[in-house]
Amino acid sequence: MWNDVPAERIAEGIHRQMIVGHKLMMCRLTLQPHVETAVHSHPHEQMTIVERGRARFTIGDTARVVVAGDVLHFPANVLHGATMLDEEVVLIDVFTPIREEFLS
Repeated sequence: MWNDVPAERIAEGIHRQMIVGHKLMMCRLTLQPHVETAVHSHPHEQMTIVERGRARFTIGDTARVVVAGDVLHFPANVLHGATMLDEEVVLIDVFTPIREEFLS
């Protein structure tokens, strides 16, 4: 199904695909090696599944390297960010409620 979902370039080295429901959304992100995402927080609860690759995530005061098959939980309003390691990384992010700012 992801092959049927258009991808948009949202930043240098980052492409995003989205499937949006009524109360939650799923985003598939493809990130190039060594891309860093800014440390940020949002009022949405988030779960992330690592589909492919390796990345170092920081959630609050905890940092860990994740690999394909790992699942991360990001509580609402907790600072988090990531650094992709030496290969392309594909992540599936699930948010509730919907990230309305992604829809514009």
